[in-house]
Amino acid sequence: MAAKRGEARSKRPQRISVSPRPVQEPRGEPPLSLERIVATAVELLDAQGVDGLTMRRLADRLGSGAMSLYWHVDNKEKVFDLALDSVLEYRGSPQVVEPQDWRGEVVHMLEDWRSSMLRHPWSASLLSRRALGPNILGRLELLSKTLSRAGVADADLNVAIWSLWNHVMGATITRGNFSLSDDDRVAAQQRLTTLSERYPTIERSRLLLDNDWDGAFRKGLDLLLDGLFPRQ
Repeated sequence: MAAKRGEARSKRPQRISVSPRPVQEPRGEPPLSLERIVATAVELLDAQGVDGLTMRRLADRLGSGAMSLYWHVDNKEKVFDLALDSVLEYRGSPQVVEPQDWRGEVVHMLEDWRSSMLRHPWSASLLSRRALGPNILGRLELLSKTLSRAGVADADLNVAIWSLWNHVMGATITRGNFSLSDDDRVAAQQRLTTLSERYPTIERSRLLLDNDWDGAFRKGLDLLLDGLFPRQ
């Protein structure tokens, strides 16, 4: 009987303790991290725009499963927030800007802001409808502090900030969307010449041939800053 009972026990299925294995990235890929997700999202947005970013495409580019992303980010909207804020980081003025040169500091800050958005054209379309992250808030805080230190009254500070914001955003969006070729501009100006009696001023200034975007931005910025602090 003892032998039979032992034989019966040996036929029972044996329980095997298996501890869950950590999810590993494919060989050759660095470990998945929030920093890597954000950097890859920026690359994807640069290549395919806002509509081209999906969690599946992002996961494929990272070489991981889509579910792995949710350990780091809640959803695609959070990816947009993080990607936008990452490209708007401001590392400060160069040493050539004197500590008391508030105007040079403001110009550098806003030119850097515009350049960052032009390098990442999708950013301008997101900035107006995303939660503001620490980098853009830090930019606005530094801009406000600089203008306040230069003498802008608290009652005028918000107007000054929004005026400069609008100048940066308007210049960036216009530059990004105005994609006429040289031949297109010449043709448009020639047509305008035939209508010079109706539009004499813009025909005389050759408005449609002017593509000095950087110069127009800087001159417009100077006009705004002159309005805040007329030059002596």
